[in-house]
Amino acid sequence: MLHNECPHTVSDVDENNSREASAASHRSAWKTLFRLQPFLAPYRGRVMLAGTALLIAAAATLTIPTAFRFLIDRGFSQPDAALGSAIDAGHVNSVFLALFAVALVLAVATAVRYYCVAWLGDRITADLRQAVYDQVLRQDPVFFETLRTGEVQSRLSSDTTLIQSLIGSSISLGLRNSLLFIGALLMMIWSSPQLASIIVGLLVVVVVPILVFGRRVRKLSRDSQDRLADTGALANETLNAMSTVQSYVREDMESSRYQVATNAAFHSAIRRNRNRSYLTALAITLVFGCIVFVLWLGAQAVLEGRMSPGLLTQFMLYAALVAGSTGALAEVLGDVQRAAGATERLLELLDARPGIISGNRHLEKPANGAAGARIAFNEVSFRYPSRPDELALSDLDFTLEPGQTIALVGPSGAGKTTVLQLLLRFHDPLTGSITFDGTPIADLQLHELRDAIGFVSQDSVVFSEDVATNLRYGKPDASDEEVRQAASDAQALEFIERLPAGFNTYLGEKGVRLSGGQRQRLSIARALLKNPPLLLLDEATSALDAESERKVQMALDRAMSGRTTLVIAHRLATIINADRILVLDQGRVIESGTHRELLNGNGLYARLASMQFDASKSLKVAEAGIG
Repeated sequence: MLHNECPHTVSDVDENNSREASAASHRSAWKTLFRLQPFLAPYRGRVMLAGTALLIAAAATLTIPTAFRFLIDRGFSQPDAALGSAIDAGHVNSVFLALFAVALVLAVATAVRYYCVAWLGDRITADLRQAVYDQVLRQDPVFFETLRTGEVQSRLSSDTTLIQSLIGSSISLGLRNSLLFIGALLMMIWSSPQLASIIVGLLVVVVVPILVFGRRVRKLSRDSQDRLADTGALANETLNAMSTVQSYVREDMESSRYQVATNAAFHSAIRRNRNRSYLTALAITLVFGCIVFVLWLGAQAVLEGRMSPGLLTQFMLYAALVAGSTGALAEVLGDVQRAAGATERLLELLDARPGIISGNRHLEKPANGAAGARIAFNEVSFRYPSRPDELALSDLDFTLEPGQTIALVGPSGAGKTTVLQLLLRFHDPLTGSITFDGTPIADLQLHELRDAIGFVSQDSVVFSEDVATNLRYGKPDASDEEVRQAASDAQALEFIERLPAGFNTYLGEKGVRLSGGQRQRLSIARALLKNPPLLLLDEATSALDAESERKVQMALDRAMSGRTTLVIAHRLATIINADRILVLDQGRVIESGTHRELLNGNGLYARLASMQFDASKSLKVAEAGIG
């Protein structure tokens, strides 16, 4: 599937952001949160245990008002002077013993519920983070053209934390208070149908404004999370470019930019919290107002002898449970709306589908023991989705035979790096095809294709691990001897052994403890350890000094022997021995031949070579004069 035809990428979401926001505002928060159900499914046992404990705790709570009714009406009733009756002390004691037993049941059930839901919150959050991260890792480059890595990090951290809070606390409290609300309301109806009917009627009127405010809180919660993500993305971008920031003395400017972003996030959060406070205050005021009014009516009934004091006490306690549950539910509703906004952002990542779809065919081993792979570009044209009006490659046609080395040269923007990206299937061509040993690469299983390619980029990548772990990125099961040999072949063994702990030396974030040339040699060693049939070198010696470049070039010459190699080079001296050199300009091959043939052609290559070699000669003469 082509990038610009894929209907499910995050880029499409961004392009239609306003439409999505409008649709989201009308979508049920609970419907959005229900999308998390697959993450709950594997833990049904825990869910059932938590639900059982929840029911037991709610039932225990709902028995307490009834116990107080019996205590007042049968235990604390005023003695009848004429009959000489006295307060029943035995009944009072039995009621208090029963209350203590209920408290024990309530304590155990609450503890079990708390542990189970907290465990579920932590477990599901970890699973969700892993699922989102796995999905992001499988996206193609177009995905990251429209979504900054800081934005992804924000969704993985702050958004999942909101969901953790919801599952590990808020939902449990919401269900508990829902049960108490329903149970207490039913007991109120049983205690006094007349008073209860008045409360129910008033509560129906109360619910409408609560729901209206709830929708607004949800919208503001989504906006607040977006602003918070912006601050994270900005900080990540700046911290990853500190050398540039400091070299241009732009610390104050970056600080001001971050202050603007954090203030925007702050004001968005304030709007959210203000409306959430309004929601809570409105809910509690309306609900308690209704209950106080109804209890006043009940007090009149007791004064008139139409209701016993114990029954009114029971009704009041159940009314308090209803009021307290309503207030708690209002807060939970705010948490639900915030989590729904966070869930929408995470679901955008989970729903994103890469434009590059893996084929089903396996990569066959070369016939007759041939070394390397046969690569063919057949009339390939391509344009980047971000630049739809500009062809990066136009009818590109060439073949690499097994064991052959072909170099790509040309001015910047000629399409050299695009060739490598198409081979790795970071993109798919618009027209034409690319074959690997006769099989279109679009038909091959993606992981097998990329596993057969060794790639050394111009920007060397070093992970925050030790030396050996960085090298084994090319072959995780490599032995210590294989790791050592790869380092030696890449002319990296000498400096590695000088490190404090040798191969076990921790290199820091992005390999900050190494020079640019040392990082590049590690990248080359990693590719050599992988030992692939196809080697792609994108300016692999660009970060090396003259001596290191000479050593690495010798290692690369040995590594390229017996395998197909495609080299991008600006330093033409490094590709003099290539079997063939393709000169690209504006996405087309304008010259092809060996170094000597192209020099004699007086074309673009000859002009580039003349400029480089003349400059190099002048530099050597100048150095000799200084010496």
